[in-house]
Amino acid sequence: MGKITALRAGKGRQKRVNIFLDGKFAFSLDTEVVAKEGLEVEQVLSAERIEALTRSDHFHRCYNAAVHYLSYRPRSEPELRERLHRRGFDGDSVEAVINRLKGQGLVDDIAFAKFWRDDRESFSPRSQWLTKLELRRKGVANDIIDQVVDTIDDEDSAYRAALRKARSLPRSDEQSFRRRLGEHLRRRGFSYGVINHTVDRLWQDQAGKGLKLEGREY
Repeated sequence: MGKITALRAGKGRQKRVNIFLDGKFAFSLDTEVVAKEGLEVEQVLSAERIEALTRSDHFHRCYNAAVHYLSYRPRSEPELRERLHRRGFDGDSVEAVINRLKGQGLVDDIAFAKFWRDDRESFSPRSQWLTKLELRRKGVANDIIDQVVDTIDDEDSAYRAALRKARSLPRSDEQSFRRRLGEHLRRRGFSYGVINHTVDRLWQDQAGKGLKLEGREY
């Protein structure tokens, strides 16, 4: 227990307030916590109130860190949880923050998986297999992954991925064209069958030929 004798702004970029009890520095709190709790000089704080203020401060700092991390792009729930634990936040604060964010619709693994799929499809098309692998690495549950990623058409995705690459390749050397385009599609997780069909199609498109070329393996 102690009486608040001073509330002083902390130094640095973080908006903290130093709390002095009975003339001595006791602890610091985020400015929003101080305002929310209505702390003022001359107030007497019990040990229980100090503990509650500390928990509130931990939650607030954890919540702000989570929102900042989410500001760059959506995150999966396991990805966010791991990040917050790495930042040193305790388990109770992390779980409370994630529950709050889920209630606000800011953490949703189905929405995250759809975002990831659509982002890849728009800017860097890849196979169903590779997209699923990426989402598993983000901690997304298999049933969600299957629900969201099974809509990907590998033939269409491979063609769009190859078309972008083909525009940068010289058309004078068929063997080099096929090899480099095949390697490009392999890195995106497409099967040999899809790669062969796509490379044949693009070579005919790029060369302006209507004849079907003999398929080759990559």
